[in-house]
Amino acid sequence: MNNKHHMLRHFLAALAYRTQKALRDAPEDFADFRVREFVRTPHEIVLHMTGVILYARSMFEKIDTWPTKRTTFQEEVERFHRELENLARHFDAGSDSEVSPEQFLQGPLADAMTHVGQLAMLRRLHGSPVPGENFIVADVRSDNLTSSQPPPVSPDKDPIKPGQ
Repeated sequence: MNNKHHMLRHFLAALAYRTQKALRDAPEDFADFRVREFVRTPHEIVLHMTGVILYARSMFEKIDTWPTKRTTFQEEVERFHRELENLARHFDAGSDSEVSPEQFLQGPLADAMTHVGQLAMLRRLHGSPVPGENFIVADVRSDNLTSSQPPPVSPDKDPIKPGQ
C-alpha cells in the first residue's frame, strides 16, 4: 500500500470514528428525528453516506450504488461500516481505478465527512449535543473501521454554550 492509499485508509478510519462519536449515546428516537420537510433524518443521512461509499467502491467494481433503506437504524449503521471496510480493501490492495487518491478525497470521502457534521448538528437540534474533543489525540486506528470505536481520549470538560 502506498502512502496515499494509507492516508485514504486512515481517512476512512477517521470517518468511522467521527460517525460513531456523532451517534454514541443518541436518544432512541434520534434516528427518525426530522427537523422539517425535505431535511433528511439521521437514518436517511446514514443511508446516503452508505450510497456515497458505494459510489466510491464503484470506481473499482461494478456494483449498485443505490442502497435500499434498512429496517432499523442499527442495521443501517452496521452496513455503513461494512462498506467502509469493503472500500478499504481496494485501497489496501492498490486496486486500479481511473480516479486518483486526491479525487477520492475531494469527492466521496469529503462528502461523507460532511454528512457526519450534519449528524452532529442534528444531535444538537434534537437536544442531545455531542461533546467536543481534541481530535488530534483521538484514538483513530486505520485497522478499525467498525462501529466499535473507542471513547474520546481528550473530551472537552465544558459543554459548548450557545453563541460559542
